[in-house]
Amino acid sequence: MELKTLDAKLSVCKVADVSDIDLSADIYFIGKTDKELSLVCRTEDTPKNTAECSDGWRGFRIQGILDFSLIGILSKISGILAENKIGIFAVSTYNTDYILVKEENFSKALEALASEGYTIV
Repeated sequence: MELKTLDAKLSVCKVADVSDIDLSADIYFIGKTDKELSLVCRTEDTPKNTAECSDGWRGFRIQGILDFSLIGILSKISGILAENKIGIFAVSTYNTDYILVKEENFSKALEALASEGYTIV
């Protein structure tokens, strides 16, 4: 399975209102529940009015389109990273999954996954 690294430095934020988010940015993920509004974006696109923000994230995505019938893909990757004491922040889209790790663990995460047979591109 191929994993494609993202060049962007990312931030994970809690924002008060969707109007604070630059919806023209090329990368962002929005999650909204009855309790919070979360945003993952390029660090340089972080809104000024964030309630909380965690900078220093890097990410990669599983290449290709994942069929909904596939089971355990994210579980296997997160398990390998957990065995190497690397925490994750995962985001899923309709087509695939994105895994974020803190920048200081990025190389270690990719090495651990490569050693388990993943191809890093």
